[in-house]
Amino acid sequence: MPVIKKSEYKNPPFYLFNAHLETIVPSMFFKEPNDLYERERLELGDGDFLDLDWIKNNKDRCIVITHGLEGGSERYYVKRTAKFFRDRGWDVMAWNCRSCSGEMNRLPRFYHHGDTEDLSVVIDRVLEEGYESVALVGYSMGGSMSLKYLGEQSRASEIKGGVFFSVPCDLRDSAIQLLKKENRLYEQRFLKKLVEKIRIKAEAHPGVVSSEGLDSLKDFDTFHDRYTAPLHGFQSKDDFFASATCDQYLPGISVPVLIVNAQNDPMLGPACSPYDIAHQSEFVYLETPKKGGHVGFTLPGNAYSYMEKRAEAFIHEQLGISPSV
Repeated sequence: MPVIKKSEYKNPPFYLFNAHLETIVPSMFFKEPNDLYERERLELGDGDFLDLDWIKNNKDRCIVITHGLEGGSERYYVKRTAKFFRDRGWDVMAWNCRSCSGEMNRLPRFYHHGDTEDLSVVIDRVLEEGYESVALVGYSMGGSMSLKYLGEQSRASEIKGGVFFSVPCDLRDSAIQLLKKENRLYEQRFLKKLVEKIRIKAEAHPGVVSSEGLDSLKDFDTFHDRYTAPLHGFQSKDDFFASATCDQYLPGISVPVLIVNAQNDPMLGPACSPYDIAHQSEFVYLETPKKGGHVGFTLPGNAYSYMEKRAEAFIHEQLGISPSV
């Protein structure tokens, strides 16, 4: 039943008149303060590290924010969410996937959509602080990773649920969408950043990571076959898609979660909005406004987007956690 038929998000500002502008303009012009966080370096058992960025106000509740592909805690949408919930009586922890904190990680591997082992370590660290309530917020890949985490097994009672935006619930479907001519600019932007990281990895780990033929990489499919799959223990890109995609884990979720995917999202195909699962689930809520772009959802004349406000409303209504300011 939890398919939300009428979204409160109706129209972006008049100047964001198509999905590409809704997606690109916020990333270019929205800025947030640079002094929000205190950083903690979390050493991992495999010899690598994760950088965690905290806002601590001695509260009994904490928001854990997971960024999107090639994002990080410094991305405007993460900082905006962190500031929003800080001002509403939450502690906040925005973590950075390996290689995304401004310093390259140590091992040959990076991170991926299904990398719930790292997320699990992060949340265990958050729980060590003794919070009574923990809610997850994720964007794009961060939503995919968080939903997979919540659906894999039962979780600590302090984890009350989460809200996730622009989620590629079906990785293969999202990959097909990115191959379309009108959407290739997004794929190429991500690919450029990842290729530069591979060059660094190849220098640091010769014989393990090779930069041979790197300049000829044309798309994500090739990148996933050549790098994502072997560096993270998958047989191929198809094995990666099948194993890491989060939609198969949604039926196992036992806390309230909200997925908000715009129908005009240029990076998501129709299979990324799991209507059938939401119809059958007691806990998975799905909202699909007609507009919003990818991690856009801009509100006219407002410092915050629909995403922060919708997250707070869902956390209050379905998780039972009221603002504390």
